Amino acid sequence: MKQTPAKILAFVMAFVVLFSTTSFAMHMHYCGGILVETAIFHKAKGCGMEKEKPATEGCSITNKNCCDDKQLAIEGQDELQQQSAKISFEQQVFITSFVYTYINLFEGIKNNVASYEAYKPPLVIRQLYKIDETYLI
Repeated sequence: MKQTPAKILAFVMAFVVLFSTTSFAMHMHYCGGILVETAIFHKAKGCGMEKEKPATEGCSITNKNCCDDKQLAIEGQDELQQQSAKISFEQQVFITSFVYTYINLFEGIKNNVASYEAYKPPLVIRQLYKIDETYLI
């Protein structure tokens, strides 16, 4: 039962790492202030009304172009940093002993072991209760 939440958590964390490292760009083409086309991963084609540059350099057009291209780039994380903790020898000994005792703390006893099974009682030489008793005659 405990394996299912762990598997779900691992699956979610894998997607978090995947989406945090993925980069993509979204290209948008506006014509007259209205969004005409949107494209992801490639450039938007446009509406065909873009002005072309004049063939001669001396000629210039003063009219403004009605089309506009915008690009929204979402950068992913380039490097994943792996943090390694530097643990001293004393800390390693403490962690090892803590884990060992914690694991053995909940370990059940398989069979009931009595410590007095091998104990042999002493031999009775005389009955002491008869020595200390008083009898009324």
